[in-house]
Amino acid sequence: MIEKKESRLRRARATRKRIALQRAHRLSVFRTNLHIYASVISPDGGTILASASTNEPEVRNQLAGAKGKGGNVAAAKIVGARIAAKAKAAGVETVAFDRSGFLYHGRVKALADAAREAGLKF
Repeated sequence: MIEKKESRLRRARATRKRIALQRAHRLSVFRTNLHIYASVISPDGGTILASASTNEPEVRNQLAGAKGKGGNVAAAKIVGARIAAKAKAAGVETVAFDRSGFLYHGRVKALADAAREAGLKF
């Protein structure tokens, strides 16, 4: 029987192979029960150009009164907007979305939508 994590990583590998062929910057998302992380990764060698997460002090201050802190859709929207701003500051306008094998639903979808609204093109 294939475990849940192995299945997710198998789906992630397929997506990453396709993105590597496109030679595009990659917006990679990782989520845990408590936090969500996003990174913009360059196509050459995998250098991280920008990153944002619910662990950052600025984001934690915005979520200070919120219930659940970083493991919800509201937190994902904040991280999506931050990663878009940081990517644009690093000179990246267009990215390929790498959901890391997670379903495009809930927090992952909220992060992607917020990044699009902030001006990042997928």
